[in-house]
Amino acid sequence: MSHISKIGKALPKYKHQQKDILKFMLTKTDYTPEEARMLRLMYGLSGIEARYSVLPDFFEDNINNKLFKTNTVPNVEARMKIYGNEALNLAISAIHNAKIEPAEITHLVTISCTGMSAPGLDLQIMKALNLKRSLERTSVNFMGCYAAMHGLKIANAMVKADPNAKVLVVSVELCTLHFQEEKSMDYMTSNLLFADGAACVLVENTGDWEMNSFYSEVFTEAEDSMAWHISSNGFLMTLAQDVPSVVENNIAGFVERAFKKNNEISDTETLFAIHPGGRKILEASQKALNLPKNSLEASFDILKNYGNMSSATLLYILESIFHSQNPYIFMTGFGPGISMESLTLKRNG
Repeated sequence: MSHISKIGKALPKYKHQQKDILKFMLTKTDYTPEEARMLRLMYGLSGIEARYSVLPDFFEDNINNKLFKTNTVPNVEARMKIYGNEALNLAISAIHNAKIEPAEITHLVTISCTGMSAPGLDLQIMKALNLKRSLERTSVNFMGCYAAMHGLKIANAMVKADPNAKVLVVSVELCTLHFQEEKSMDYMTSNLLFADGAACVLVENTGDWEMNSFYSEVFTEAEDSMAWHISSNGFLMTLAQDVPSVVENNIAGFVERAFKKNNEISDTETLFAIHPGGRKILEASQKALNLPKNSLEASFDILKNYGNMSSATLLYILESIFHSQNPYIFMTGFGPGISMESLTLKRNG
């Protein structure tokens, strides 16, 4: 059996109010009055109050912008340079906050879709924590918001293969590095949602929550609705307006099939942790699953206070409900494909 025994998170030092990011976006792109009115409405309905970033750029009248400078569009090299300078510090802070001792780590899984290099974050963590050279490691890259569950799935396999394994899973996402200064609904939507953050868990053969079962499906008929591509001007997010309806039309059947795979659980005793890809996705999920009003409180709260931190977000939700006395937690997230991924956790004891 594999369990999640420890969990931690870390935030960059710059906290930006949603209204200030809106002001920044309005100054960086030449919006018509009607477009500006629509953008203000979108931000007002986002369900987000604050987001964190490694960049100070979004403060009003900030003269020390690190990336989004006047009359320039940052290229992918500039964005990745900042990722290289900032990601490790967040990862180490999350590990320390989880009270994970480096000496106990036998395996390492790193997760990110917002920065990549070789040698990368995995080797940087090994060096910073002075981990043994023979450490087994792997990386999950470019899989988007549901990627934490892939990292946990790998950790689960590692512990099942070696009962003495203690697998550190680390997610670091610096989404704000990839804000785009273009007038399209995709970029307007992604700019208002995404934020930076890091989180980690320790997976071993004992702990509070047993990883009971995984289940996933891919809905290829909607594969163009959510995508993530690399360009010379950064990573480009496609987030079509039909994503909430795709979720609403499919999530009930998906959850039913996931529950059928693990026939000992039921929705009456299960706490749902749904990735807040956006407020509409949470509302669509709640409606389709016929969940009580406050059933997704943790997901809405994380969205409100932190925004969408891509793969790290589900771990933030899990951290907020880690001491829940519910017998089960059902975690699910969505990503490019469109993919739906889920993990059922069972309380130990």
